[in-house]
Amino acid sequence: MSYLEYQVKYVPSGFRKLMYLNWPVVFLITAVSGFGFLMLYSVAGGSMDPWVTAQSQRFGLGLVVMMVMALIPIWFWRNMALVAYVVALLLLVAVEFVGVERNGSQRWIDLGPMDLQPSELMKISLVMLLAAYYDWLPLNKVSKPLWIIIPLIFIAAPAYLVLSQPDLGTTILLVTGGGAIMFLAGVHWAYFATVIGAGIALVTAVFQSRGTAWQILKDYQYRRIDTFIDPTQDPLGAGYHITQAKIALGSGGWTGRGFMQGTQSRLNFLPEKHTDFIFTTLAEEFGFLGAFGLLILYALIIIFCVMSAVTNKDRFASLVTMGVAVTFFLFFAVNMAMVMGLAPVVGVPLPLVSYGGSAMLVLMVAFGLVQSAHVHKPR
Repeated sequence: MSYLEYQVKYVPSGFRKLMYLNWPVVFLITAVSGFGFLMLYSVAGGSMDPWVTAQSQRFGLGLVVMMVMALIPIWFWRNMALVAYVVALLLLVAVEFVGVERNGSQRWIDLGPMDLQPSELMKISLVMLLAAYYDWLPLNKVSKPLWIIIPLIFIAAPAYLVLSQPDLGTTILLVTGGGAIMFLAGVHWAYFATVIGAGIALVTAVFQSRGTAWQILKDYQYRRIDTFIDPTQDPLGAGYHITQAKIALGSGGWTGRGFMQGTQSRLNFLPEKHTDFIFTTLAEEFGFLGAFGLLILYALIIIFCVMSAVTNKDRFASLVTMGVAVTFFLFFAVNMAMVMGLAPVVGVPLPLVSYGGSAMLVLMVAFGLVQSAHVHKPR
């Protein structure tokens, strides 16, 4: 059967492709975003402004982008992988010269109506490039040392630029997500054991370098580590954020204080209550059951993505779907661990819930790739 005959017989065309969308994923991300709108409405004191209106508009735009991307064949996105990566990398370089600085970090480019965070684009661009690379590379070369170096360079270049902004949280996501795709592509486990060993050595060097001329991290990042180990050392300073977050989490109990009844957020004790720490607002107002309900929605999104990936015979489509699923998991896992005191505070937003234009739109683009892979998989 020729390629053209295959396309005519098996690949849906036009708006008929909408029937083949992974509709459970569409409904689940809409439900999670609904959680976000409720929380943003609550932390704004019962007002649609300044956050709900803007966030809902971005979600609506993102939904349209996702649908349009789903109609485009997956091979097109494979061919665009290198272009997307190069553009994201150039934007990261541009941040060094024209970036907007906030709270000691230079991560954004001012576009007028909204600020663009290129590191968010890189998260998805890196997934696309690594999936395209391993789709092109023969399986018998996947674990060869020469062919390991290339993806490591792909990961290291943006990781270095993001770390210099500085943005430790996104750097961790880039490195971990990239490593996960390499593992899923079939790279031998011995390489990962070596990396883990090197990571332990790096952590040791980070602590040993503190206060020296070759100090690796910024002072505020070391304070975050101190706060993570013992928040009570500085409860009104560096430990304030995590202390207030734990109070909010604990005060919610099983069923919560009720919608818009959270004292920690209403009385402005919670820091960054509309972005990084919005999960604590949800837990305070809806309790353990509400927080667990959100976690179930996240888990279902991951499950449906993995099911789509393992049944897809196209290697690029399968890898990019798994890559998006892993990146999405890292987003909410790191954020939840951070606000619960299980990980240092590294500034990672809660996906589809925290306020943020770049994060919302990039996630919808990522799910657009997942939908394109699902719609155009061989049936």
